[in-house]
Amino acid sequence: MSVGLQRLRDDAAAVRRGMAAKGDDPTVVDRAVGVETRRRALLGEADDLRHQRNLLSGRIEEAVRGGADPQGSQLVGVRREAAAVGQRIASLEQTIAAVEAELEELMLRIPNPPDPDVPVGGEEANRIVRTWGEPLAHAEYDGGSAGTWERRPHWEVGEALGVLDLAAGAKVTGSGFVFWRGAGASLQRALIDLMLTTHTREHGLTEVWAPALVNAASARGTGQLPDKEGQMYVVPSDELYLVPTAEVPITNVHRDEILAANDLPRRYVGYTPCFRREAGAAGKDTRGILRVHQFDKVEMVFFERPADSPAALEELTGFAEVILQRLGLAYRVVVLASGEMGVTQAKTHDLEVWAPGVERWLEVSSCSNFRDYQARRMNIRWRPEPGAPLEFVHTLNGSGVALARTVAAILECYQQPDGSVLVPEVLRPALGMDRLAPPGS
Repeated sequence: MSVGLQRLRDDAAAVRRGMAAKGDDPTVVDRAVGVETRRRALLGEADDLRHQRNLLSGRIEEAVRGGADPQGSQLVGVRREAAAVGQRIASLEQTIAAVEAELEELMLRIPNPPDPDVPVGGEEANRIVRTWGEPLAHAEYDGGSAGTWERRPHWEVGEALGVLDLAAGAKVTGSGFVFWRGAGASLQRALIDLMLTTHTREHGLTEVWAPALVNAASARGTGQLPDKEGQMYVVPSDELYLVPTAEVPITNVHRDEILAANDLPRRYVGYTPCFRREAGAAGKDTRGILRVHQFDKVEMVFFERPADSPAALEELTGFAEVILQRLGLAYRVVVLASGEMGVTQAKTHDLEVWAPGVERWLEVSSCSNFRDYQARRMNIRWRPEPGAPLEFVHTLNGSGVALARTVAAILECYQQPDGSVLVPEVLRPALGMDRLAPPGS
């Protein structure tokens, strides 16, 4: 139950407002409340019948202790009544099971209400909270005889350098898949290593190497099912899904577990290839690598005490910012408005880097606090102290960061008038070069 039945009972109006703020039909809440009311009535009726059956069983036992024949005629009526009650209970339990399945389906459709400080609205309501670096201009004067030159989009630069091969990706697999060659492949590897090394050695996260396939329970636990089923690649014969992000396998590692107070926080980081069928609206961002079906990403996942999760979101966002700062990429941090968030998020910070070749801000990380929404789906709880009631943990995750758009920004920000691209200083030792140059230059 994603938002919790108690919350639904106690404050359905707030759940309804949260659903409306995310642009969803709030009448689902009303339907869920109606089904939950019916479920509780049926459970009460079943309890009454069980009590009645116990009384009848007691009468039979008392009569037998008094010397009556258990199968004798004097108990026929009582036995017949007990059998009828048992049949009504069995029928009622089937009805309850069907009602609970309907309730669970409705509850899965109710999104996580936004935090109170999240701006309400669509994209126009997104709030920029800070920026770092100076966005480069699309056209610049080189200070020499060449005069003014314009930065080319990343796909032109990458193909001219021989590091990006979109045609090979389309031939081998299909549109939306990419081949990296030579220094381009090395650049991917160097970026992944930079991120994992920074997050483990400096930020104290535990590295995991997670499966790239998950089962339906895992996809449902983090909210990919049923909301994003159309975006996932499926292996039907094995009932498995290719991961759209490392969030899915890493968060599910503690599914159905109870963590002690001294187990929290638990913070992980992992690299996975990521697969998404619906890479974007038709005709949008079809050129280059801004929307692809397979890309690489380093993901951070936090399990926190509830009181600590707001501060943890700021810390998580800061960890992702460190990577962008070391790459020297100008970026901004945006608090997403309610209508721009997904089903599962309570609050999200998007990190967007400036790409001067396409003259756009590109999202390279989303850092989100899910509060107890995912933990309820996965039944991840903690005990604040011995003997205390169990509570749900809070989960958070954020890209630290996604590669495809980060590489696009590097190719556009670091390109030079002669067609070469400088390698960000932090990556030069890993690549063994300070510049990517066109073949034969």
